[in-house]
Amino acid sequence: MKYIFAIVFFSITTIGFAQINSDLQLNNVKTKGTSNFYTSDSTKVDTTSTAAWKNPNKITDYKMYTLENDTTYVDTSLTILKNYKFNYLREDDFELLPFSNVGQTYNRLSLHTNTDLFPEMGETGKYFSYFEVEDVKYYHVPTPVTELFFKTTFKQGQLLDASIAFNTSKEWSFYLAYKGMRSLGQYDNVDATSGNFRFSSNYHSKNDRYDLKMHFVGQKIFNQQNTGILNNDYFTSGDEDFEDRSRLEVITDDADNRVVGKRYFLQQQYDLVHSKDSTHYNSISIGNRFNYETKFYRYNQDEASDYYGDAYLSDDLEDRSKLRVMENQAFAKWSNNIIGDLGFKVINYNYNYLFTSITNIDGITIPGNYQGNETALQASYGKKIGGFDLHGSLAQTIVGELGGTKFYAETSYDFGEDNSLLASVSANSKMPNFNYLMYQSDYYNYNWYNVDTFEKEESKSLRAAIKLKKIANIDFEYSILNNYTYLAGESSEVDNDSISVVAPKQYAGTINYLKVKLQREFKVGKFALDNTIMYQQVVQDDDILNVPQLVTRNTFYYETPVFNKALFMQTGVTLKYFTKYYANRYNPLLSEFSIQNQTKIGEYPLFDVFLDFRIRQTRFFFKAEHINTLISKDYNYYSAPNNPYRDFVFRFGLVWNLFS
Repeated sequence: MKYIFAIVFFSITTIGFAQINSDLQLNNVKTKGTSNFYTSDSTKVDTTSTAAWKNPNKITDYKMYTLENDTTYVDTSLTILKNYKFNYLREDDFELLPFSNVGQTYNRLSLHTNTDLFPEMGETGKYFSYFEVEDVKYYHVPTPVTELFFKTTFKQGQLLDASIAFNTSKEWSFYLAYKGMRSLGQYDNVDATSGNFRFSSNYHSKNDRYDLKMHFVGQKIFNQQNTGILNNDYFTSGDEDFEDRSRLEVITDDADNRVVGKRYFLQQQYDLVHSKDSTHYNSISIGNRFNYETKFYRYNQDEASDYYGDAYLSDDLEDRSKLRVMENQAFAKWSNNIIGDLGFKVINYNYNYLFTSITNIDGITIPGNYQGNETALQASYGKKIGGFDLHGSLAQTIVGELGGTKFYAETSYDFGEDNSLLASVSANSKMPNFNYLMYQSDYYNYNWYNVDTFEKEESKSLRAAIKLKKIANIDFEYSILNNYTYLAGESSEVDNDSISVVAPKQYAGTINYLKVKLQREFKVGKFALDNTIMYQQVVQDDDILNVPQLVTRNTFYYETPVFNKALFMQTGVTLKYFTKYYANRYNPLLSEFSIQNQTKIGEYPLFDVFLDFRIRQTRFFFKAEHINTLISKDYNYYSAPNNPYRDFVFRFGLVWNLFS
C-alpha cells in the first residue's frame, strides 16, 4: 500500500501542476551506446549542455537510459509498434501466446535461451512480467515527467502502470513507478494479481568523474491455477451452455502459486584519468556493482489432486522454495581513441537455494538447501573502426560448479538512412536452473536431486540482421544446443483417470535450431500493410524442442490526422496465425512448461480490430480482440493443451504523458 500511495501522490501532484507543452518536438530516436561493457560508462548521463534546462522544448531532452547505454526518449507519438506494445508486458509479444486471462503465463512460439553466466531460479512461467536488472530504466529530464498507463482486463479488475521521473539537479535524477494488475478472468480459478514497484536513481558529478546508479525493485505475482479444463469436448462442441466459460469444469479449483521478489542494486564508477576531448581521449576508470536479490516461490492447494500422482498429505499442500543471491563485481576500464575500450572484471556470485526441510526419497537425500560461492573473470573490448562498431566479451568461471563460459562478439555497420548490418556470435555454458537441479514437494513424484548427475547446458549461436528501409528487416539466427534440459513424463489427454507426472531430463543428442524473421511495411497514401513473418526449423533425433514452423502477423490499417490536425488516428485489423505444432503443456505446480507429443494446437486465425488515436501527449487504444469468434463457431483455439485461448473481448485504455 505504501508503494501505491507514493505513486498516486506524485502522480496527482504532477497532474495538478502540469503545464502541457503542445510544442514538444516528437522524434523517434534511439541511440545505442558505444560500449557493451557492464561498467559505469554505460550509466553516464550527458549533463554538459544547459540549453535544455533553460528552455526545455524538445522531446529529445527527456532521456531514458539502460545499463548498456542504450538511450531513448520519452516518446508520445502514435505508431503501429505502439499498438503492438499496448499489453500487459508493454512489449511486442509476437513470439508469445498469452493464456486466457491477463497476468497468466505465456507459451513461447520460438526458442528462448538464457545467456547469463549463472542459472536462474526456475519457475520460468512466472517471470514474464518480472522486472530484471536490465529492465529498470534511469532518467535525465529537465522537468518532471509523469506517465499513466491504463487498460481494462477481464471481468473484474484493471491494469495500471504509473510512474514519475524528475531531476532535483542536473546531476541527480529519480524515478518512481508502480504497476498493479487484477483480472478475474473468464474461467474458474484463474484470478490474477500482480504488483511491481520500481525505484531508480542516477547521480553524475559536476566534474564528470563519478557516476552512481542504483535501484530497488519489489514484486509480487499471484495466480489462481486451474491447470486447464477437464473435458475439451465441452469447449470444442460450441454448446451454448458452456459459452459462459466459468461453467466448464477445471482440473484444480483450489490451487494457486506466487512469486515474491526484492532486489537492491548499486553500481558506481570513478574516473582516475579523465579526458574531455572527444577526438583524442584517454581515460582510466574503476568501479563496482552490488546486487542482492531474494526470490520466493510458493504453490498452495487445499486438497491433493490425482492429476499430480500420489501425495504425502491429503489436504493443505504447500510447496515452498527460496533463492538468495548476492553478486559483487569489481571492474576497471581503459578507454583510448587509438586502442579502443578495454575492460576487465572480477565477479563474485554467492547463492543459497532453500527449502523447508531435508527429504529422503527412495534412498536419495534431498538437502534443505543448496549453496555455494562462485568466482568468475571477464574481459571485454570495443572499438569503432571506420563505420564498424566492434564489441566483444569473454567471461569464465574459475571457482564454483554452477557457472561456465559466456562469450559474445558483435559487429555492426550503419549506412544510408535507417539502413544497418549486424552480425554476432555467442557461446554459453552453465548448469540448468535451480529447480531442475533440486526440488521438494508434497507430491511424491515431484522430488528430485540432480546436482551430481546433470551436465552443463551448452549453446552456440550465430546471428545476422540486416535493416533496409526500402526492402525489409531480416533477422537470421542459427543455434546449436547440447545437454538441453527440459521437463517430460507420462502425460495423456486429461480425463478423470489421467495422471500428469513430469521430471527434469537432459537430452543426450544435439539440437539444431534455425529462425528467420522478416518484417516489412508497405505504405500507399494513408493506408499501410505491416507484415512480420517468422520461419523456424528444428533438426533433432527426438521431438524435444517443439515450435511452429511458421508464425505470421499482418496488420492492415489506415492513419490520418483529423479535426484540423488536433487528433491523429489509426484504425485497422491484425491477423496472427501459426502452424500446428506440439505445444508445451503448462504445469502450475512447478510453474514450468513440459514437452508433450499427444496434442497439437494452431492453424487458427486470430483477428483483432483496433482504433487508436492521439491527442497531444495522450494515446487512446480501443481493441476488439479475437473478433472472428463472433462469426465462426469453430472452438479450436488453444494457448496450450487443455488451456483455451481467450474468447472475444472488447478492451480499451490509454497512455498519458504529462510534462511539468
